[in-house]
Formats: sequence, structure tokens, C-alpha cells
Amino acid sequence: MLRRSAIVATFFFAILFQTLAVCAQQPTPQPSPARDPNDPIERIKNEGMNRSQVMQILGYLSDVIGPRLTGSPNLKRANEWTRDKLTEWGLQNAHLEAWGPFGRGWTLKSFSAQVSEPQDIPLIAYPKAWSPGLNGTLNADVIYVDARDEAGLEKFRGKLKGAIVLTTPMPEVKAHFEPLGTRRDEKNLLVLADAPDPATIARRPPQVNPQQRADAMFQAKKFQFFADEGAALLVDPSRRGDGGTIFVQSALVQQPFIENPFAPGAPRRLQPWDKDAPKIVPQIVMAVEHYNRIARMIQAGEKVKMAVNLAVEFQDKDPMAYNTVAEIPGTDLKDQVVMLGGHMDSWHSGTGATDNGAGVATAMEAVRILQALKLQPRRTIRVALWSGEEQGLYGSRNYVIQHFGSLGDGSVDALRVIGGGQQGPPPKLNTKPDYDKFDVYFNLDNGTGRIRGVYLQGNEAVRPLFRRWLMPFRDMGAETLSISNTGGTDHLSFDAIGLPGFQFIQDEIEYDTRTHHSNQDVFDRVQADDMKQNAVIMAAFIYQAAMMDEKIPRKAMPAR
Repeated sequence: MLRRSAIVATFFFAILFQTLAVCAQQPTPQPSPARDPNDPIERIKNEGMNRSQVMQILGYLSDVIGPRLTGSPNLKRANEWTRDKLTEWGLQNAHLEAWGPFGRGWTLKSFSAQVSEPQDIPLIAYPKAWSPGLNGTLNADVIYVDARDEAGLEKFRGKLKGAIVLTTPMPEVKAHFEPLGTRRDEKNLLVLADAPDPATIARRPPQVNPQQRADAMFQAKKFQFFADEGAALLVDPSRRGDGGTIFVQSALVQQPFIENPFAPGAPRRLQPWDKDAPKIVPQIVMAVEHYNRIARMIQAGEKVKMAVNLAVEFQDKDPMAYNTVAEIPGTDLKDQVVMLGGHMDSWHSGTGATDNGAGVATAMEAVRILQALKLQPRRTIRVALWSGEEQGLYGSRNYVIQHFGSLGDGSVDALRVIGGGQQGPPPKLNTKPDYDKFDVYFNLDNGTGRIRGVYLQGNEAVRPLFRRWLMPFRDMGAETLSISNTGGTDHLSFDAIGLPGFQFIQDEIEYDTRTHHSNQDVFDRVQADDMKQNAVIMAAFIYQAAMMDEKIPRKAMPAR
């Protein structure tokens, strides 16, 4: 037993070390110059930090409306709710803008899964989107297919009809010795700040090494084998995540392996949301610990059965999908447009809070702030809330093609980011009249983490401008500018045709480790203070862009 003085000393140093550790994890705040409280940027900060509605917006989207799969009734409800909310705040021309055809919507009606023999074991699992349902409750034998090659598959021939199939060898589950949630530190931000100009990096075609190619071909053949053998239900372990977190996306459609889907002449891959998609085997994803336990029980000689109920509904009446669009009209430069946005569609196992309800709520709060302050922009400010992002940036790509321009044959598939491995001469740029009236687009789609700066997307000319715009937010840790490109978000649709489009640099928080496309993408994982900061910075950026004498500088593009 420790003496009292020793206990006190131990407690004191423990608290001291914890305090130092927490301080070490936080970015060193930089003082910002004193500003006039009547300055528009200071007014934006005051409104956004002290009278924010960003979490109420996000709460309705994620908790009340819920998951918003493209084509689903929930997404259409979100389209209509956001349109009405933007109208309520005084924005003009709030409307739903159709694109497509996209294909079928999908809604989960009911689902349950448990081991039924040799004992009852509740399971953490979730269906894949666009999976077909089952005819009532399936109570069937579970077969663990641990095959690693085609020869290994052969021992299961004739044994899978009507069975529930565990599709892959057991994944290894490792302990976590690093935190799941992180913020960008000075070293990480310095790497971003010192990144090379993407224009100096040689473009290379997509590379698939022989082992990757062999693995992909085996996976395609294995999936076809399950379908041919008459499996009743396919069960995958969560590819990422543990501790009850499962990452779930769309069902797989059996089709031949295509090594490079972007190569000229490659056939379009079939998708489960296609109107004429082929019949596929029902599919679910299971928490890795539960998957592994069942596999080990089978290896130990137990005969395992599972009882699964899966009822779904496909929506076939309206093949179109919709973006929500609204405006704050400009004054003397009203024909020119500054845009901001995020994508409203989500995956289905969570409620789409961090991906990307957070970006939608931030963009909506940004325009609410400007409306509340009656800050009249010179250029028209247009907010766009996209759909179809998760399936390939479809909503923003279609919007860009309809309003501003296209590449090559004018198709959505042709509108891919320049520098993505294309070979040969660049595709021809075809522009529309509004191409020259467009100014800039700002996007937020990296989760709940606070803004730390901006990816310049290879556009060095905007560096001095954005550095000035970030100055009022240095004390919030937002001051990093990186010349590098970043991918996977809707700003790429604009960047692809030479229009300035930017994604903000954000803290990681738990995006890749816990929430991105998972059942934990929910409101409780969102950081309220970060969201307030993000809305303030986005509002300040779009306001200043809308007030400039000149438009944002553009990168060079192929001759029109």
C-alpha cells in the first residue's frame, strides 16, 4: 500500500502527464490579427460559432430521415426537405434537378440473422445494398468455404445448394495499439505543404501485378461458382473494422473479370442497381469476430445452422435521381456563379452522418449564415447537394455536363479526373455558354474533422489568395495549403474540365477506422465544434470568392 504523500504525488504527475499528452496532440494555435467586429468575416465567425444550426440540420438528415441510398425514397425525402429548408431561409430558385437514368432504388424492409443450431447466437450483420431478399426465413446449413484457389473450390462442388456460404478464409483480427481517432499533427501538415506539384509527377497507367490479377480472377470465378452451385445466401466478413463495426457497400453481380475498366473498349461493368441487372445471390456482411467464430465451430466438427430473414423492396417507377440546388442571387456580377456543396447520398448500414451528411449540413449552414447576416454577394452563390456520389460522382458529373461542359464523347464516364492514368492525347473539351461564367466550387467530403487548409489541386495561382482567406482562421488551426490533388469527391467533376474545384483538408478523426461506409456512420460520431468551424470557413470562402473583382485563376486545359 502506498503512503498518502506518495499517492498524492503519483496522482499529481499522472494528471500532469495526461495534460501534456493532450496538449501534444493538439495543433499549436497561431494568433490572428485583431479584426473589426463589423468586418464581414468576423460577423460570419460570430454567427457560425454562437448561433449555429449545423448540428440541427445534420440531426434531421441522419437521425430523422436516416440512410439515403441513391434512388431510394429516403434520398428523395432528403432532396425535398433540403429544398424546403433552403427556401425557408430565403434562398431563391430552390429545386430538384433530375439526372440519369440511374436505375433502381432499394430499401431494406426487415432483417435478422442468428445461429440457430447447435445453439442460439445473435449475430452482428447487415445486408449489402441492392441484395435481393429471401422468401421468408431461411434456416439452413452453414458451409465454410476456405478455398484459396480453383482446386480448393472443387471439394465443395455439389454441396452448396440451398446452403448459407461463408465465402472467404477467416481474416486475422489484431489488437489496436494506436488510437482509432486522430488529428493531423505538424508533421502530417508539413508533408502536405511540401507536396510536389502533381503536374511534375509522370502519369502511369493503372498497374495490376500478376498476383493481384490472379486474385481478382479467382474471386470472380469463386462468385460465379457459388451462383452456379445454387447457394442460398452468401456471407462475407467485414473487410475492414472489428469490435462490432462492419463496412458494407453494394451487392456483387457475377461477371467476367475486367483488368482495366477505364481502358478503351472495355465493357461497362454490370451494377446491381441497373434496371436490367441479372438475378444475383442474396448477400450479407457479418462482423469479423462472429464470422470467425462460426468458421471455427465448423472446423471443430460442429454442424452449424443459421436463421436469416431478409426482406427488401426495389423501386422501379422513377429511374431518375436528383440533386438539390438553390441560390443566393448576386448583384453587379450576378451572371457569374460561385458554388459549394457536398453529397447527400449515403450507404445504408449507418445514417450517413460523416459521409456525407456532415458536408451537406456544413454547406447548408454556410449559406444560412450569409442569409442571416444579409451579406449580399456580387456573384450568385449556388449550393448543390449531390446524389449518386457513392456510385461514381454521378450527380455532380451529370450536373457539370448539363451546365458547363464535357470531355471527349460527352458521356459521364469520359468525365474523369485528368491525370488518372489515361494514355494518348487528352480528350477534347466541349464547353457550354455557362463555362465562362463559372467561378469556383468548394466541396466538403472527408468526414466530421475540422478544416485545416485546402488542397490546391495543382492550381498554384490560387495560393496567395487562399492564404489571405485563411489568415482569420489560423487560431483555429486552418492554415495549410497543399499543391497536391486529392481524389474521391465531387470537386473532381469540375476539375476534370478545367473549372476551379477544391476540397478542404480535414482532420481524420475516425473516418477510415470507424465511420466511412460502416454501420457506425452515425450522428454520435460527429464532432460539433469541428462542424461549426467548417461552416464558418466555408461561408467565408464562398463570400470572398463572390466579392472579388476577378474570377479565381484557372489551370490550363486542352484547346477547345
